[in-house]
Amino acid sequence: MKSKRLAVAILSALSLFVAACGGDDDDGGAAENTAVTSGSIATSAGPAISAGPTTRAETDGSDSPAIAESPTTSRARQKPPKTQPSDSPAIADTPTTASSILPTDVPAPADVQELKLGYILPQTGSLAYLVEAMEGAVNLAVEEINREGIQRIDMLAGDSGTNSDVANNTADNHLAEGVQGIVGAGASAVSLAIIDKITGVGIPMISPSNTSPAFTTYDDEGLYFRTIASDVLQSRVISDLITEDGARRVAIMYRADAYGKALADASEQSLINNGVESAGKFALDPEGSTFASEVQEVAASGADAVILIAFSEGGRIIAEMIEAEIGPSDIALYVTAGLAVDDLWELVNPDDPSFVQGIRGTRIGESESGEQTFRERFAEFAPGVDDAYAPEAYDAVVIYALAALVADSNRAEDFAAEINGVTRDGTKCSLYADCAELVMAGEDIDYEGAAGSLDFVEAGEPSVATFDILEFDEAGEIVVVSSRTLRD
Repeated sequence: MKSKRLAVAILSALSLFVAACGGDDDDGGAAENTAVTSGSIATSAGPAISAGPTTRAETDGSDSPAIAESPTTSRARQKPPKTQPSDSPAIADTPTTASSILPTDVPAPADVQELKLGYILPQTGSLAYLVEAMEGAVNLAVEEINREGIQRIDMLAGDSGTNSDVANNTADNHLAEGVQGIVGAGASAVSLAIIDKITGVGIPMISPSNTSPAFTTYDDEGLYFRTIASDVLQSRVISDLITEDGARRVAIMYRADAYGKALADASEQSLINNGVESAGKFALDPEGSTFASEVQEVAASGADAVILIAFSEGGRIIAEMIEAEIGPSDIALYVTAGLAVDDLWELVNPDDPSFVQGIRGTRIGESESGEQTFRERFAEFAPGVDDAYAPEAYDAVVIYALAALVADSNRAEDFAAEINGVTRDGTKCSLYADCAELVMAGEDIDYEGAAGSLDFVEAGEPSVATFDILEFDEAGEIVVVSSRTLRD
């Protein structure tokens, strides 16, 4: 790598010398050196910022041609000079955005592969408390990929809410802009509401947070993927935890949508398989203003433990459970990934973090395999932001980029066919720069991501996942008790 960079630096210096010597003979040079900018740039702070038209023809989705007309393939693609070395820090003290990667006064090298993606993530709604981490991770991936100078990603921002109308509107806008891939949606129910619209026109989706088992067998034309494991695995982990804790009769309160019902059903079956009695399942209207009747039903069920499957509305539910004397200080309470977040106590009682003390649960954990420096890089990129679902969101963008590089095409139909393959059965690599280098050298790669090994099965989802077993302390902070890795 160092010898390549030295050679590139020498060639660049010679080019600048020649240009300087011949500058008086070419009055039109400045006009031809028009800046290339992305159509929109997603910042780590939120929505896309319009940056004007591109100087190259915009791609128009799955029907757009691959960029290179020459017989050169991605495995022989020459790496253009970088605007910033891959091992140097992001440019300085201003907020980091995708626009810092290729300065606006420098045209994109002719053989840089351009890829237009859009994300549909919950900027509003009952999952909005998670979006800062997912957006930040997406933008970190865009910055790191664009910095290498091999590909340039134009990322369009968009809201999914937890409402199908919001998500459908965003999907329409992204498709009209000619995106070649979607990152999202956030909630399983929302993805189910837009999946046919997106995959039906040949555009792939990669979700960082959809866990419903429904997607494993969904007829998506091979265009839906996710970087997080199915809840079939999480149900086994939480059921084993509850069994080991000695519960004998368990009630399950669940959000009445595709995510909640599927996880409730799987958890109940896992508990029964472990010899634990079900005290019943209780559906919760996520738009409900009160959950008093459901809480009273659970109180009357004789349960000695409760699983709560919810999003932000779970804070109000726990507060009502405490008031009804079936809170965590009365009977064992377990939460799943949607509530296993650092600020849960603020959703329950913003004046007293001890209200959540003793709650136990499960969430996707940090895998011992995969890229081990992501959380450190993310903490520097987005200081103070909880990293829930951040590794999975980061991996979604990197997988798109690597698949397009392997396919030597930004046509959705070409690179979608490579998505599963870049996560398995090849030379293992973790950082985008290293994986891209292997692809250009003709190697088959196995991307070991920020979220772990991944190893996608044919259904387009991880076959292995690590889960944290956690407990909230009196300060409302999460203490990871242990971790378990399962393979489907």
